Amino acid sequence: MNDWDDPEEEVYRVLSKVEMAALQKSNALNHAPLSPWKILAAQVVVTVLSMVIWAVFGELARVRLYTQSAFLGGLISVLPSAVFLFRLELAKKTQILNPGNYLAALISGEFIKIAVTLMLFVGIAYLVPGVLWVPLLVTYVLALKCVWLAWMWR
Repeated sequence: MNDWDDPEEEVYRVLSKVEMAALQKSNALNHAPLSPWKILAAQVVVTVLSMVIWAVFGELARVRLYTQSAFLGGLISVLPSAVFLFRLELAKKTQILNPGNYLAALISGEFIKIAVTLMLFVGIAYLVPGVLWVPLLVTYVLALKCVWLAWMWR
């Protein structure tokens, strides 16, 4: 006989109110929410560090251009994130907080974030002459990865 034919019945234990409260209390510190504003601050710090690194290791004749390009890469990451967070904060304060309204704010905020990011990339490509794309893109990616690093801070 095949083990797949007779699935075992799963046993669920019902917790009492006291047990549930104790479980919630013990897990509260393990899953404390991380402020998105701290992630935004980390993106700013990573941008500044990247600018310093590009200034130190870039060509001496083009240091200003390296740091400006790194700054623009960080700006492309930080500015849309800040706009997104302001959108969510407005949704929390101005609307009756229910899941539907908050989900709509989340989706519209993400759309705005993507649109601002694309506009910044296109604007920089057309309006900033001589931008160095390697420092810009490296700083952009490093600043985006601050979200991943935030999980280690928990």
